Amino acid sequence: MSDPAVDYGCHLARDRRRSPHTVRAYQATAERLLTFLARHRGGPVDTAGLAVVDAAELRAFLAMRRGEGLGNASAARELSAVRGFIAWAAGEAAVPKLKGPRVKKGVPRPIAPDEAVALAEDVAEAARTPWVAARDWAVLLLLYGAGLRIGEAMALTGAALPLSETLTVTGKRAKTRIVPLLPEVRAAIEAYVAACPWPMTREAPLFRGARGGPLSASIIRAGVRAARGRLGLNARTTPHALRHSFATHLLGRGADLRALQELLGHASLSSTQIYTAVDAAHLLDVYRNAHPRA
Repeated sequence: MSDPAVDYGCHLARDRRRSPHTVRAYQATAERLLTFLARHRGGPVDTAGLAVVDAAELRAFLAMRRGEGLGNASAARELSAVRGFIAWAAGEAAVPKLKGPRVKKGVPRPIAPDEAVALAEDVAEAARTPWVAARDWAVLLLLYGAGLRIGEAMALTGAALPLSETLTVTGKRAKTRIVPLLPEVRAAIEAYVAACPWPMTREAPLFRGARGGPLSASIIRAGVRAARGRLGLNARTTPHALRHSFATHLLGRGADLRALQELLGHASLSSTQIYTAVDAAHLLDVYRNAHPRA
């Protein structure tokens, strides 16, 4: 008997021309669902078994995944992947009606690490070609993993290649700064460069549009806007919010304000100090949610 998850992965790669990253993520979700259903039903599940999955089983599957630490955005993405798998295996009519998890609206908060990654994954998965998927994934990881403004990322040229452990960035008022590149961010950019169909000269933009010209920030913003709708994220979830999250998460892990000012390229320390208030708000949320007397 063939493995439906493997067959689904082959379909995504061959027929849908999805990126290797997307194929791995969606196939892994399909495998998790099949494993869960096999335990739940007491035996292996084939394509016919997927045709009779009901809403209660999907709710139980999502509850299991939430118990493993998935946040709202990641859970919404997991549900979207499951729906796609079932629709491929048994048709759209077989997909149970089930509302995805929603993120509470209110005071804007930094995006949680898992939600930042889920957002980048969702934008990449919506791309029409593998190289565009690799590009969008690289851009959003760069914003979150290095704290760049989107305009700074768009201004990078082929002169940044080959990449090293740091990247020189030109910010506001033509001020340059050096930011560290995490291995994951560097790998994402290198994968995009390898997949990009346009030559990478020193003078040419690093991130290209579909026709080879400079990539417009509006394209990335539109992709994020569509993804946050699919994932149920707050309307304040923008490419710039990834930069805010970078700063807040570093501060929460003990980063020095002066060092953070240098990483962000702020001319004044007062601009960086706003993140102390954001981090305090986050700590209050943790306290209120976890303390028995709160």
